[in-house]
Amino acid sequence: MPATYQVINPATESTVERVNLADLAATDAVIEKAYKTFESWKKVTPGDRAKLLRAFAQIVFEHREELAKLEVENSGHTIGNALWEADNVANVLNYYSASPERLFGRQIPVPNGIDITFKEPLGVVGIIVPWNFPMPIASWGFAPALAAGNTVVLKPAEYTPLTAVRLAQLALKAGLPEGVFNVIVGKGSVVGNRFVTHPKVRKVVFTGSTEVGKQIMAGCADQVKRVTLELGGKSANIIFADSDIEKAAAAAPGAVFDNAGQDCCARSRLLVERSVFDKFMSAFEKAVKNFKVADPSLANTDMGPLISKKQLDSVQSYLTETVAFTGSAPSGAGFWMAPTVLLPKDTKSKSWNEEIFGPVVSVLPFDDEADAIKKANDTEFGLSGSIWTNNSSKAIRVARAVESGNLSVNSNSSVRYWTPFGGYKQSGLGRELGPDALDSFTEVKNVFIATDN
Repeated sequence: MPATYQVINPATESTVERVNLADLAATDAVIEKAYKTFESWKKVTPGDRAKLLRAFAQIVFEHREELAKLEVENSGHTIGNALWEADNVANVLNYYSASPERLFGRQIPVPNGIDITFKEPLGVVGIIVPWNFPMPIASWGFAPALAAGNTVVLKPAEYTPLTAVRLAQLALKAGLPEGVFNVIVGKGSVVGNRFVTHPKVRKVVFTGSTEVGKQIMAGCADQVKRVTLELGGKSANIIFADSDIEKAAAAAPGAVFDNAGQDCCARSRLLVERSVFDKFMSAFEKAVKNFKVADPSLANTDMGPLISKKQLDSVQSYLTETVAFTGSAPSGAGFWMAPTVLLPKDTKSKSWNEEIFGPVVSVLPFDDEADAIKKANDTEFGLSGSIWTNNSSKAIRVARAVESGNLSVNSNSSVRYWTPFGGYKQSGLGRELGPDALDSFTEVKNVFIATDN
């Protein structure tokens, strides 16, 4: 009998479904299938590959409500978020459906001949997806990989496999050939590790913790295997005195408590200019107390439960510092936690430095622009962040000075599928989304043709 995993609804602690976990032999079989299919998939004409991706996008959109409800039940996401996530999958597929016909090479001037380049697919791409955003993060990997002519083996997180399994079914329904887009549910130590060690997997895409990302990067080095890593974050939300304080305070809860804070882009460090600290905190407290934590299937819910008891316990272990104030949360069954605002002693505090991955934000004052930049950059991470100021020159200066891959001014938005996404420092390697992602799923081949004979 194969090993199984019990998928739990984090809002009710009830069993949603039992899924089989793949062993090493099953993993190897799927990789071999993807490898054999690669030989035919890479030869599909660009126009036909584009049509298949558009058909996949359309069928995902047609099933958006089904996928969203599945994610609410499996992941505890609010229905509003889950609908956006399903739409994001369709949008990402549509965006990259334009790529097969636009994988342009170059003609480079050379003496005595013609020099041209080609962008060619890598082969089998193994994609390891976390539990915090199962649908969109999966598509950020598989859409450009498929568009470039690769085949994909995707491993969802054990906590949240259901939407990935359904997406694989929809891909077949859309007409993608068997073996092109494969989903296999299993443990990271078995399936994920096999992506790293199997010689026929030519690239690994991983989103998750920096600790595990380092292990994957080290493992891939043995075969000089390509890798894209989107790892941890400890992003700063910088509030200058010359900003719209009420607007910044109203937006701050969503910036850190969205998805119960289980977001590597969460603005979990709040930096507020000292002269407006009290004013901001007063407005922020009102916003936090109005942030609705409730049944995620309700349309007006702002935040649902955490993913598991293990994650809840981990987050609550950080509540050893002064609590400024909290919001509210349901009691009873489910992995619920109230949004919590901490006042750490200084930048050496544990809550200020470590990625908590829950609905907890730490707040510190800063003195001036230089101090804000210094505090923002005093971290091993560099994924995202926000800058609130009505001085455009200051906004540009600070944005250029903060060491982070994705920054927003007078906004907390991190992700648009047509712009690049990725981190500085230990927040990752490479870029997903936008026009930049395709390069990491292709090799450049250079061909010189002599004309002097």
